[in-house]
Amino acid sequence: MSKIILPAAQWSVLVDQVKTIAPEMFDSSNGRLLNHIAGEWKLAGNGKPIFSPVDGTQLGYLPMLHAAEGKKAVAASAAEFDRWRQFSFDGRRTRVESALDAFRKHRDLLAYLLAWEIGKPVLQARTSVDRCIEGVEWYLDKTEEFSDGRPPLGLVSNIASWNYPMSVLMHAMLIQALCGNSVIAKVPTDGGLYTLSLAVALARRAGLPFTLISGSGGELSEALIQSPEIAAMSYVGGKSHGRGISLSLIDNHKRHMLEMEGVNAYGIWDYSQWPDLAAQIKKGYEYGKQRCTAYVRWVVQRDLFPAFLETYINTVKSLQIGHPLLVEEGETEAPKVDFGPLINNRKVEDLRGLVADALSKGAVKLYQSSLDMEHFLPGQDISAYLSPIALLGVPKNAQLYYNEPFGPVDTFVVVDSLDEMVAEMNVSNGNLVSSLATDHPNALKHTAAELRAFKVGINKLRSRGDREEPFGGLGQSWKGCYVGGKYLVEALTEPVAGQRLYGNFHDYTLLPEGINT
Repeated sequence: MSKIILPAAQWSVLVDQVKTIAPEMFDSSNGRLLNHIAGEWKLAGNGKPIFSPVDGTQLGYLPMLHAAEGKKAVAASAAEFDRWRQFSFDGRRTRVESALDAFRKHRDLLAYLLAWEIGKPVLQARTSVDRCIEGVEWYLDKTEEFSDGRPPLGLVSNIASWNYPMSVLMHAMLIQALCGNSVIAKVPTDGGLYTLSLAVALARRAGLPFTLISGSGGELSEALIQSPEIAAMSYVGGKSHGRGISLSLIDNHKRHMLEMEGVNAYGIWDYSQWPDLAAQIKKGYEYGKQRCTAYVRWVVQRDLFPAFLETYINTVKSLQIGHPLLVEEGETEAPKVDFGPLINNRKVEDLRGLVADALSKGAVKLYQSSLDMEHFLPGQDISAYLSPIALLGVPKNAQLYYNEPFGPVDTFVVVDSLDEMVAEMNVSNGNLVSSLATDHPNALKHTAAELRAFKVGINKLRSRGDREEPFGGLGQSWKGCYVGGKYLVEALTEPVAGQRLYGNFHDYTLLPEGINT
């Protein structure tokens, strides 16, 4: 039986559905998507062709706005704040609930768009939509209590990476509005235009004060970061851009929440529960490790390395990598692949370059699988796909030693003492997450406390989380206010007398109670 793209998820079918649901999103003269600015769909900009990482299909054109247009969009979005802040909390909550109802109605369409735009497997894309909805639902019942006596800030600006348009960026935008702020966001240049545009169209119909613009960071960053109308900045991305943003916001005394990268590490010491670790290794490969909380550095006690390596390789061999929408003819359910393409073929080449650099300086390649062509269409463009690679002994003069690969490339380090393990797990001066696997968790509590990570797991993976669980980072992995639960609401509102914001600020880190680092 031949394989085909899931009929319900054909790109042309999806675009027709979007045009039926929200025709206002499209330029009537050429059918291209528009940006949405303070209640009006306009500005197609200089259209940049965008292609799917799945198979190279051209999806459309990304409106590329100029700096002056970005500044006008910021001013228009800021002007919405005075009207929006007048709504009672119940009025804001009703409008956010209405947006969530629309997301539920179009959940599969949003998920299929995500699959095409960023290559996320359909089941994981549905989870992303669900996490957005369910996470915000929690805040509907909690925000009024958390924000009691705290007025909103004003206009909140958002620049986020492409990997979680719904469960991170749209989730943040909805809570920002629920707290009484107007909101502006930039479409990630590498993916998410259709998904975010449809979500914003549905949110605007519900009455939320959202503006969505697109263009290069070079053109729009000044407007989205330095405009005097901006009251707070939320950023998710790499350290290279995040450091400059941090310095700019500190100089201008603007509220900020900047999530950046770190080499998240998993240490293994006095351990024997290999089936449990195998399950964690498999789960950790979701979306090809294109996640800020992916574990990419494995620091292993020397005597345990043979058992670890056997567990690791057997687990990675079981992963199914392929076209995220490919099914047998006649099937109607989405395929269950572990991951599909990376965000684009440039990312694949970047990772190959990092691996080649490490190998040239003495690292040893212990594993690399090959792609199974049964999981692709005949003749399909597979340039954005990369099978897992594992390296041992990456030297300190290699780029990969200190940098997060953000893809399916893992590094192994063999150690002989707990002190050495801690040093090797802390190479990036701050992680979002770290974990330890051990049969003696009580004995390693002191070791766990020495790890430079905001969240530390014992015999389990840690994730970004949401709702009541705080999230942040230490060192270079995070700057500004911590978020999650009441800390997110406090980050988005003005403090009352005697209250402090928790976070990793310019010169110190103030941790919420109960955070184990």
